[in-house]
Amino acid sequence: MAIVNRIAGFAEDMAAWRQHLHTIPELGRECHKTAAFVVEKLREFGITDIHEGFATTGVVAIIEGQGPGPTIGLRADMDGLPIVEATGLNYASTHDGRMHACGHDGHTTMLLGAAKYLAETRNFSGRVALIFQPDEEATGGAEAMVEAGIMDTFDIAQVYGVHNAPDFPVGQFMTTPGPLMAAADSVHITIQGQGGHGANPHDAIDPVVAACSIGQAIQTISSRNMDAFKQLVISLTQIHTGSVENVIPDTAYMNCTVRTFDPEIRDMAERRLREIAEGQAASFGCTVDFVYHRGYPPTVNTEVGVALATDVARNVVGADAVLDNVEPVMGSEDFSYMLEARPGAYLFLGQGKSASLHHPEYNFNDEVAPVGASFFARLVETAQPVAG
Repeated sequence: MAIVNRIAGFAEDMAAWRQHLHTIPELGRECHKTAAFVVEKLREFGITDIHEGFATTGVVAIIEGQGPGPTIGLRADMDGLPIVEATGLNYASTHDGRMHACGHDGHTTMLLGAAKYLAETRNFSGRVALIFQPDEEATGGAEAMVEAGIMDTFDIAQVYGVHNAPDFPVGQFMTTPGPLMAAADSVHITIQGQGGHGANPHDAIDPVVAACSIGQAIQTISSRNMDAFKQLVISLTQIHTGSVENVIPDTAYMNCTVRTFDPEIRDMAERRLREIAEGQAASFGCTVDFVYHRGYPPTVNTEVGVALATDVARNVVGADAVLDNVEPVMGSEDFSYMLEARPGAYLFLGQGKSASLHHPEYNFNDEVAPVGASFFARLVETAQPVAG
């Protein structure tokens, strides 16, 4: 690998930063300790143009290059997950019920490593906007930062992000032009019936039977309402109803997740879910409160962004370790909001064998941080070379 020598030289420092961040996972937009640590390090690196408070704890820092030019945005997410850690590490979470189970401690460290190098060398034109974002896992900190105007305020022309990928070779980059990750929507269905004695169902209106019927009928949306070559996932993930064996309850609650890439399929899924819920419930004499919540949009890379990013990745890790036309995945990512606002690309970076993301035994591989930092640094130098 052609990891930047200077970055390789402070790899141990990066591991220490990452392991410190691992001990203090924070949730949602309340990443106060994490943001304070980020700002402390940026100031140590000699970066003074630092802006705080986006999406509560988001940070944007600007590094000026040599001479005029555009601004390139680099993003890292900072938040953890509400999971009890089971790694047994000597730097395990000190915050009960919270852990860095998705590697955002590593993503933040990679961007800090690139920041240190870029602040020292400034071997680029224009500017770099370092975007440290809270709340990727919950309600969309990226959307909030975009809505707060960071793209216009800092004149960001293009934007890039990286996510670690367990069980792929260390240092392998993976991405594709166009859709890379799916939109993620949630469906909430409350069925209203009329409770009664379990021995006398004829005197009740049973929402449990209606819920079972709705659950079965939902499975036909993918198989009967859509082209078999298109992509749609609808998973029924919750049914809650009843409290005891001999009582028919008044209500039943159902919850689904919906994953799509195509806006027309997204519209169709919402329409059919509503029709099925209301129609099936009515056939049993029940009514429905139906709520369809549109979450993160699909993460869609631009062709130019992928071409630049994969060229840089090949320079860092070698051509054999870069896959530039991978199949999209049904997971979702709020970096999608930034890519809706500006061109760019999102990439996965292999971190070797490990527990899966969101698992209580997951831990970011510190060996990967210098690779990601080198990628970010070379991306800036390649996209915005010094005029000469």
